[in-house]
Amino acid sequence: MFLGVDQGLRERKKEQTRRLIADTAWRLFADRGFDRVTVAEVAREAEVAVATVFNYFPTKEDLFLFRLEAFEAELVDAVAARPVGQPALAAVRHHLLDTGGLLAGVEAGDPQALARLRTVNRVIADSPALQAREQRALAHTADALAALLADEVGASGDDLRPRIAANALIGVQRALVDYVRRRVLADEDPAHLADDVRRLGNLAFTLLEQGLGDYAGR
Repeated sequence: MFLGVDQGLRERKKEQTRRLIADTAWRLFADRGFDRVTVAEVAREAEVAVATVFNYFPTKEDLFLFRLEAFEAELVDAVAARPVGQPALAAVRHHLLDTGGLLAGVEAGDPQALARLRTVNRVIADSPALQAREQRALAHTADALAALLADEVGASGDDLRPRIAANALIGVQRALVDYVRRRVLADEDPAHLADDVRRLGNLAFTLLEQGLGDYAGR
């Protein structure tokens, strides 16, 4: 019994340390830019050893993008856990367009959510390293989704359809991320941003549902 209590306490302390490091790093990156902050500075500000930072976050990019990558993992999990008979497209559509997050906070009029959305996108836009890592994260999600779909349909190794489907679905997310970043960095009125993202996302998923056979015909 006591072992279970100790284990739970250790896990809570580890999560508190992880969040402290991540929040400290995020604040420093927001103030000075990603490329001008070192891991040693993050460790010093968080009052932990540099080795402790790397124990929780193997790379500097992990310090900033771990929440994005957690969202990506949740997307694949949502597809895996979807109800029997529901297409993968519907599960991805729901996860991207109906899940809360910063956009939901902005829509609700939360100024902190808007400030965080602007800061996140500004920091990424100013850092080639973060942009590259963001693209790798999306590619990793597409690979994980493709593997899941291939397993579900029993696709052979040379069947490209699961990979094509996964990349098309994650392509919608890429396009929406780019759209939000462009709008946010232009400092436009965010009042209708969430509505616009849902509208454009639904148009994109409808296009995938209907297929590309007749699209852009000449």
